[in-house]
Amino acid sequence: MHDFALDTALDSTLGQAGGEAGRQYEAVARAIAFIRANAARQPELSEIAAAAHLSEFHLQRLFSAWAGLSPKRFLQYLTKEHARAALRASAGVLDAALDAGLSGPGRLHDLMVSCEALTPGEIRAQGAGVELRHGIAATPLGEALFGWTPRGLCHLAFVDDDAAKKLAILRADWPAARLSPDPAGAADLARRAFPATPEPGRLHLLLKGTNFQIKVWEALLKIPTAALVSYGQLAGHLGMPRAARAVGSAVAANSIAWLIPCHRVIRDDGDCSNYRWGVERKLALRAWELGKSALPGSGSLV
Repeated sequence: MHDFALDTALDSTLGQAGGEAGRQYEAVARAIAFIRANAARQPELSEIAAAAHLSEFHLQRLFSAWAGLSPKRFLQYLTKEHARAALRASAGVLDAALDAGLSGPGRLHDLMVSCEALTPGEIRAQGAGVELRHGIAATPLGEALFGWTPRGLCHLAFVDDDAAKKLAILRADWPAARLSPDPAGAADLARRAFPATPEPGRLHLLLKGTNFQIKVWEALLKIPTAALVSYGQLAGHLGMPRAARAVGSAVAANSIAWLIPCHRVIRDDGDCSNYRWGVERKLALRAWELGKSALPGSGSLV
């Protein structure tokens, strides 16, 4: 079994592209933070550019290069009005995707994500006898800590400036495992998880959680790329319409960012609410994948 084997070779230059995209994300994150703080008065592009430490011209180019769409379109995706409309529009698409067990239309690429769960006995063993490789690598959304075993990727966390803290969380999740640094392996996984072109590939995830959490995470994997779902909608699809709060807790416990797309879940009123890796990054993830989903050969925006 080749847990991380790609069906086709990926571009060997993606490592450099990922680092540049990460630096672009830092400027985008500053812009998003400013927009969120001043949304009530609808700041001008010049103000947003100043907050991001860029000229207006550079900001325009940055958004086009990073997100695949204009700043105006990008900012549209950050509004509650757009989020509520997306929730309504996605309802029918989501029904079909979840009912059919498919990942849905409009994907950024043909990356196929499969998963398996640890058994209760394996969870009790706390990783005893397991070699857990880990490393930090650049992604288009900033640096991320990857953790994986021979059976699959089990951890993907954006680190920002707290890499030591994030590594401590990984160690706490797998206290009996033998941790081995592998920066080259992490860089390879980053290229596969965030491909720059619509290349087909495959990643295998190893999930560690309760039966309920895993059920929620598996449902998240079926949400189409361009869709949003509320906690209430997700609970309803799981046959537990009154369990929105419990579903929210399970979403928050996800330890594999991006690939298990908890960033596609928002509140019924369109608010992004909390996110394990920061609300600005959640908004950026939504806009980034929506922009990339409009690339030729990868579907269109919903």
